[in-house]
Amino acid sequence: MSPSTTSRLGWARSFLFVPGDRPERFAKALASGADLVIIDLEDAVAPERKAGAREALRAAWSGLSANDRGRLLLRSNPHGTSEWAADLALLRDLQSASHAPGLLALMLPKAESGTALHDIATQLPGLALLPLIESAQGFAQLDAIAAASQVARLALGHLDLQADLGMACGPDEAELAPARWALLTTSRCHQLPPPVDGVTAAVDDTEALTRDTLRSRRFGFGAKMCIHPKQIETVHRAFRASPEETAWAQRVLTAVQQASGGAIRVDGAMVDAPVIRLAERILQRAQATP
Repeated sequence: MSPSTTSRLGWARSFLFVPGDRPERFAKALASGADLVIIDLEDAVAPERKAGAREALRAAWSGLSANDRGRLLLRSNPHGTSEWAADLALLRDLQSASHAPGLLALMLPKAESGTALHDIATQLPGLALLPLIESAQGFAQLDAIAAASQVARLALGHLDLQADLGMACGPDEAELAPARWALLTTSRCHQLPPPVDGVTAAVDDTEALTRDTLRSRRFGFGAKMCIHPKQIETVHRAFRASPEETAWAQRVLTAVQQASGGAIRVDGAMVDAPVIRLAERILQRAQATP
């Protein structure tokens, strides 16, 4: 993976799905303001339309600009399913020299094996991988998945996870706190960017989307998947550091520079190493995203 690929994937806040069998929507998705766009061959495409969706993407690919290709991910069908071999052939086509630059990354649904990720990396050298963790087995193998070759970031498929576990979560999804904690800590241990949270299915409920995204941010997640362009701005606003947060972080770092190693107090509170790291992260992300 190139440094630019790692950077673009790592700082993205919004990942917008677009059905793979609706190529007329690709341009609209790319113009939506989403940081990255996921062309979906899995859940959004009926079984009888998957072959046509692959051909539609092949046909559309040469007409996409290099910049647009660099913002596209493909969500394939799960590794080992009847559709995987055809998806792999498509991925190889999109990554071929004649189509350079190729796809930014592969989002692999139902990721449940580090060995499978290593196998995919061998077959698609250099292509960044975003495993989608959405089953009990995926969490059981989470450390091996995060350690696999070319894995660039982890993502949570919380709706499928609930179905797999037979859960009935409340609106605040408190029941999923251990899952989010596991993705966050595993990402940190493997020096991956903050993980990507799942979708908010209520497309027209801005209050719910804001609540969900703020929860993602409190858990240390850095991005969220979206299912409609109208969700993008709300997600970006919730992840964006407020002017008050940015001003506080700047006061902390200014005080550190002026203290020359002495004891530091900012806004009446003591400043130690964890507070300094928090301030640095706030400013770093504020400078990296619009």
